[in-house]
Amino acid sequence: MKVISAIKEMHEYVDKLKRRKHTIGFAPTMGALHEGHLSLMAAAKQANEKVIASIFVNPAQFAAGEDFEKYPRDVKKDLKLLKNTKNVDCVFTPDPKEIYPDGYATYVELGNEMPKGLCGATRPGHFKGVTTVVSMLLNIVKPDRLYLGQKDLQQAMIIKKMIYDLKYPVETVICPILREKDGLAMSSRNMYLNPDERNTAPALHKSLQMAESMIELGERDPQVLVREIKRKLKEANVEIDYVEVVDPDTLVKKDRVGSRSAIAAAIYVGKTRLIDNTIINLKE
Repeated sequence: MKVISAIKEMHEYVDKLKRRKHTIGFAPTMGALHEGHLSLMAAAKQANEKVIASIFVNPAQFAAGEDFEKYPRDVKKDLKLLKNTKNVDCVFTPDPKEIYPDGYATYVELGNEMPKGLCGATRPGHFKGVTTVVSMLLNIVKPDRLYLGQKDLQQAMIIKKMIYDLKYPVETVICPILREKDGLAMSSRNMYLNPDERNTAPALHKSLQMAESMIELGERDPQVLVREIKRKLKEANVEIDYVEVVDPDTLVKKDRVGSRSAIAAAIYVGKTRLIDNTIINLKE
C-alpha cells in the first residue's frame, strides 16, 4: 500500500494508473477509521481495479468553536488498519498547508437550498468547506467512482449535486449505514462518548425505527412522525438539533411521506453531536 502526502506525487501516481487504463475508486475520509469507512473501500475494491483513500481533517469545514483541534487523529493506526484490509492501493495524507497554502482564496459552494437546511442550519459554512475540499480531491485523484456513506446523507447528496453541476466524470456511489450491535450508526465521533452517553446514544436510531413502524402501519403525516420522534428523544434526555422528513435526493421538506422519503435527525448526547437517517421506500 502506497502512502503519498504531496499533490505532485499523487498526480504522478494517478497519471500512471490512467495510462494503464486502470479504473479508480476513491473514498475520502477524515481518519479515525472504523468499519463504516472500511465498508466504503471494500465496495470500491469490488468495482474498481485500484482503490485510493484519503485521510485529511479538513479545517475549512469546521466553524469557530467546533471540534477541529480535538477531532480524533491517529494516522499511524489508520494506515495499519487500511494495510491489513488489503482493499486499498494508495492513501493520500496531505498536510493542511498542501491543500490550503498561504493566500488560498477559492471556494466551491452550492447556490441552492441544499446546504442551508438540516445540518447546514446550525453549521453555516460547513458544506462550503466540504464541497471545496472534495472538488480539490477529485481533481487530484481523478477517480472513476466516488464512495460516500449514507450516514452523512446531506453531505453525500450535496457532493453528488456538485459533481453533476460541475460536470466531473465521476460516478457517485452511496453505501449503506453500518451500525453497532445496538443500532448506533458508526461514527468517528462516537469515541467522544463516555459510558453513560454511549448507553444513551442508540436512542436516536430507536426513534427512527419507531417512525418506520408508524409508517408501516399507515402514518403519512411528517408532522406526526417528527412529533413522536422528538417525544421519544426527549424521554432519553438528549438535546435535539433537528428532526425532519425530506426528499432524500433534493433534501426539500416533504408535506407527506410518499414513495421515497428520508427521515433525518441530529442530537447532542452530552457535548457530542450525532446524526442518523433512514430512507423510506413505499410502493404506492
